[in-house]
Amino acid sequence: VQLMESGGGLVQAGGSLRLSCVATGFRFDDYAAGWFWLAPGKAREGISCISSTDGSSDYADSMKDRFTISNDGSKTRVFLQIDNLKPEDTGVYYCAAGYFLDKCNMDSSEYSYWGPGTQVTVSS
Repeated sequence: VQLMESGGGLVQAGGSLRLSCVATGFRFDDYAAGWFWLAPGKAREGISCISSTDGSSDYADSMKDRFTISNDGSKTRVFLQIDNLKPEDTGVYYCAAGYFLDKCNMDSSEYSYWGPGTQVTVSS
């Protein structure tokens, strides 16, 4: 079971990025997918998750406006669209998979599988 993020990079403030997460060895039919963010000097923070049970998504309150989680029909890819990027969005973005009986949440301890992360740097 592996997860691999891509799509990070250096972008100017106001720009957009679409991060991708590819699952190998399993499908998101049985696992919820979550996106998390580790900013320099801060604790890891949940951004969004998408449930395997009904496809519903949830967002951290501070992330609802500029972040959009989605998946594709193959159930092996999950995406995170980030719009109007700000310098404070800089950090490492992680994709994770976890098993939930019902809807997902963004408690990182509930996620068993993690990707290595992709760096996002936003310049002012």
